[in-house]
Order: sequence, then C-alpha cells, then structure tokens
Amino acid sequence: MTRDLDWGVPVPVEGADGKVLYVWLDAPLGYITATRNWAAKKGVDWTPYWQGRDTQLVHFIGKDNIVFHCIIFPILLKEHGDYLLPHNVPANEFMNLEGDKISTSRNWAVWVTEYLEDFPEGSDAMRYVLTAIMPEQKDSEFTWSDFRDKVNNELADVLGNFVNRVLVLTRKYYDGAVPAAPADDALDATDRALLETLAAAPAKVGDLIARHRYKEAQLEAMNVARLGNKYLTEQEPWKLQKTDPTRTATIMHLTCQVVGNCAVLLEPFLPQTAAKIAASFGVSEARWKDARTDLVSAGTVLGDLPILFTKIDDDTVAAQVAKLGQKGDAASAGGASASDPSDNSTRDLMPAKDEITFDDFTKLDLRVGTVLECEKVPKADKLLKLTVDTGLDTRTVVSGIAEHFAPEDVVGRQVTLLINLAPRKLRGIESQGMVLMAGTDDGGLRFVTPEEGVAPGNVIS
Repeated sequence: MTRDLDWGVPVPVEGADGKVLYVWLDAPLGYITATRNWAAKKGVDWTPYWQGRDTQLVHFIGKDNIVFHCIIFPILLKEHGDYLLPHNVPANEFMNLEGDKISTSRNWAVWVTEYLEDFPEGSDAMRYVLTAIMPEQKDSEFTWSDFRDKVNNELADVLGNFVNRVLVLTRKYYDGAVPAAPADDALDATDRALLETLAAAPAKVGDLIARHRYKEAQLEAMNVARLGNKYLTEQEPWKLQKTDPTRTATIMHLTCQVVGNCAVLLEPFLPQTAAKIAASFGVSEARWKDARTDLVSAGTVLGDLPILFTKIDDDTVAAQVAKLGQKGDAASAGGASASDPSDNSTRDLMPAKDEITFDDFTKLDLRVGTVLECEKVPKADKLLKLTVDTGLDTRTVVSGIAEHFAPEDVVGRQVTLLINLAPRKLRGIESQGMVLMAGTDDGGLRFVTPEEGVAPGNVIS
C-alpha cells in the first residue's frame, strides 16, 4: 500500500520505495488489550490466554485477513518473545446471500433480531444450515429456499421424525420405559453394524471438530440419526410386535441408544434441540466422554418431547426474500426529504401489481369491523392481538402494527377487515383475517377507515 512515509513503517524490501506497512503493526495489539480488559473485569489472570505454554492460540478469520494473521501478527508476537504464536488459523471463504454479497448498508442481510421474531424457536435451524454451507474451502451462498429444504428434509424428516417415532413406539409397547438390553447372542449382523458405527461416531466427529472441519463434523453427527432412521424403517418393529416381541424389544432398545447418542453428538451444532432430546431420554448429564452404546439405561421412562422442527412453507420463503433490501431502499428514497409528497416523480412508490379481473376482486370479502380489545403479543415487538367485531362474529386478528400504535390507541377504532383470508397461526395465535393499512411516505402506517356511522359487518365494495 502506498502511503506517506511519515504515516507508516517503510517496507524493508528492495524496490519497495514509497510503500509502507500500516495498521496491522498495531491493530492486533487490540486483541491482547481486549483480553486484558475482560480479565480485569472478571478478576482473572489474562496471561495464560496469550502466554501459557499449555494454551493453543487459534485465530478464526476470513480469507482476506490470511496475510495479516499468518505473517505480520505472528512476526510481532515472535519478536516480543513472550507470546504464543498461532497454533492454527482456520480461514473461511466468503458467504453470499441470494446471489449477491452481504451488505448491511443495503439491508442485503439476515438480521438476527428479525429472524428470531419470525422464527422464535429457530436458532438451532439457522446454526445447522449455516454450518452445513460453511465456506470452508470455497465461497458459498445462503438462500431461503435452501434453508427451507434443509430444515424440512434433514432436520424435520430425518432427525425429528426418527426421534418422534422411537418415542411413540416405546410408549406404545412399553409404557415409555426403555426395554432391557438384548443378550449378545440375540444380535444379528445389522444390529452389530449399527452398534459399531455408534461406538466409532464420537471419535470420528470429535476428530473433525478438533481439526476445525465443522461442516463434515455436523454431517457425520447427522449420519448417526440417518442410520438410526434407516435401521428403524427397515426393521419394522410395528410388524414384529405381535409375532416376535423379543426382537421388537431389541430393535427399540438399540434405537433408544441411537437417540441418546444423538443428543450428545449433535450438541455442538443443535444445542437447544440436543438438550430437549437429552432431557426426554434421561441423559441430560451426559458429556462427550460419556457417549457409548449403552448410554440410555434400560428402564428409563422417556419424558415428553415437543415437535422438534416445524416445516417451512413456500410462503415463508417468499416473505423472507421480499424483506431483503427493503430498509436500504427506504433509506435511499428518504434522502430527498424536502420533496413534495404529492409529486410522484420524487417518491419511491411500490409499482402497480399485475392486472386482475372483476371476478378476482369479488372473491375478497372486505367488511367494516370495530376493535373491541387490543393487547401486545408476548415476545413479539411488532405484533398486536386485536379482538374485532365483524358484525357477523367476534374474531381474533394478529397485526404487525405494534411499532406504530399502542394497544390503547387501537381499541374502539373502525377498521377495514379482510374476513375470508385463510386463518394462519402467528406466535401460536390463530389470526382470522387481515386489517388493511396504508403506508405513508415517512414509513408510518394509517388505518383504512370508513366514514363515521358505518356499522360493523357492512360490506366494502
């Protein structure tokens, strides 16, 4: 980099006149300073983290910082003499989003807070998908359609389905208690192959984690669930229970062991899900070293377990894709704040939608409604729960207007309500319609209200 020589350190290489080293001669010291500040607040010694001979210093970085972390920073540490050199520098490539580079300024990003509002129980699903597509060797891309497919086809159909089937069958055949372990001579070749794979899995997955090959490690951990699912499907204990209950007990005991081990092996990748499985199968105290083929004790009464993963539909994918770039577009449009709102040439209006027929319009049942009650939806910053008198009935509508209206400001209002919209659950509440709103140039919302004196239930046409 060419800079004023007074601003950096000249590069001591022949032919490098006018080039200097800058920033990275002092910026890495911030890592050490941050550790010292943290240690001071915690009342602990900072030196083992940077100078302890039993410590392994690992730098997790992006590929654009390889030179700094593998050459310049280590030179500074070695020159000082008292600091550890990096033991390993796992460097990832870049991850793109829906065919474009991630950009927070353009809102071409998935924001954690917004994601968790839309998917309150979805932290494990996102961890899983991001690990599955980690750009360890080459650039990768996150798409919402791929997110849907991995959640539906892998988490729900493989892991969730397998665990649920084992739980249901154990309850059906043994009142929820894990059957006794089979005698060694009762095991067939398929059983032994299952147990051999299960016994080898902790070391195999652990080795990949230790070598920072997280994508492969997660795949191998999920392969244990796949193996258990395949084994259960092929063995068909539901067909054997009446004719060969002993064989059925063997199958169910072994599949319970697979599920228990999944709780241990998947904990680094799906911590919340693993904790739920572990609690249900009585292995909450188990750690990595405890994983083994007899992890789940015979006689353990299995606990309740909710549906682990809810499937993602196409409408959800479309809604998430539609969010991308919206804030950035609004910010750009807001730059000309002195423009006349009535002048459409200076406003960033949504383009007209595709033409529809009169018959299409008549399918919409728009009615005047009166809001009787309104309250915030717990743990949802954007949602209000409205109780609306439609003239025909009293129904619940969930509306994303909490950032614009307080509940007390909504009670008593007349609204325009689409009453024949298919019900949809939002945060566990069934919403039975949609309140029509109009957006304003400043990003606000306004109710689309009829004139005074119109009774609830009157049709808008």
